[in-house]
Amino acid sequence: MLALAAGLAAWRGPDLGVVSDAFSFVVWQWVALAVLINLVSVIVRSVAWKIVIDQALPESAPRHRSVFAAFCIGLLGNAALPGRVGEVARVIVLTRRMRRSRGTWATLLGTVFTHRLLDVIVAGALVIYVVYVARIPDWARPALAIVLGIGVGLLLAALLLARRQGRLALDELSPVRRVLRMARLGLTVLKRPAAAVGALLFQVVGWTAQLLAVWITFRAFGIDESIEAAALVLVLMNLVTVFPLWPGNVGLLQAAIALSLLSYGVGYARGFAYGIGLQAIEVSVGVTLGLVFLAREGFSFAMLRRMPEVTEVDMDERVERIA
Repeated sequence: MLALAAGLAAWRGPDLGVVSDAFSFVVWQWVALAVLINLVSVIVRSVAWKIVIDQALPESAPRHRSVFAAFCIGLLGNAALPGRVGEVARVIVLTRRMRRSRGTWATLLGTVFTHRLLDVIVAGALVIYVVYVARIPDWARPALAIVLGIGVGLLLAALLLARRQGRLALDELSPVRRVLRMARLGLTVLKRPAAAVGALLFQVVGWTAQLLAVWITFRAFGIDESIEAAALVLVLMNLVTVFPLWPGNVGLLQAAIALSLLSYGVGYARGFAYGIGLQAIEVSVGVTLGLVFLAREGFSFAMLRRMPEVTEVDMDERVERIA
């Protein structure tokens, strides 16, 4: 991975002097506003997850403060570590704050999956908007089509699973099927239109806030472009980070943003510098709050890195006990 990153830097790396010059003209008031708007995005997206959890676990629904803390720790994990460690981390942290029963862990994983499916709906609408109004680079079109197709497929599969009713009681199922049944409870919100629409609306507000932050960061770096260009950048940011090869895909993300802005007349070095600043703004809220809440939970960063393997062992032991 390090060799790949070094190769990308050598191939698409900008003139560092020009990048440094771009930062010398940054308007920091715009940066502060973008950070504040990202905070709003994090808050409303955590509310959407809370709605999903409340439908799946109505008898042991956690407080929003606990959900927000777990969500921020998840953002920290996704930003600072490769893979999707944060998705597992937020489940582990939230489980400690709930009245646990058999299958709580699996059900919470199901709510994380459902929460991401709501992202797919909003992102799909944004992709369609970008296709019609933005100047999409040729290299990005096939990737957008593939990711959109996968997202639609996952959404349809989730709707079918949510509507499917099991006939057997939990005690009559094998340990593995029992865990899968409990995970499917995380999709409960998809069967309840009012709650599903409410969660989706909060996700829309969160994505709108992110889009506004991307556009405001344009202003911070002296880039006078439209909201359509900001929408293209937001789509490509999420496209590049779907499969995190290393923490944040740093370097690859900046190159993708810089290449996409070439069609809008923004120089590559300036676009690269903008990408650095934008990613710093995007992760600043989650990383800062994530570290605070991680310390409050009594975890270290090293423990955060080990959470997936600890969870795997823990789940194996639980399945064995159930069997």
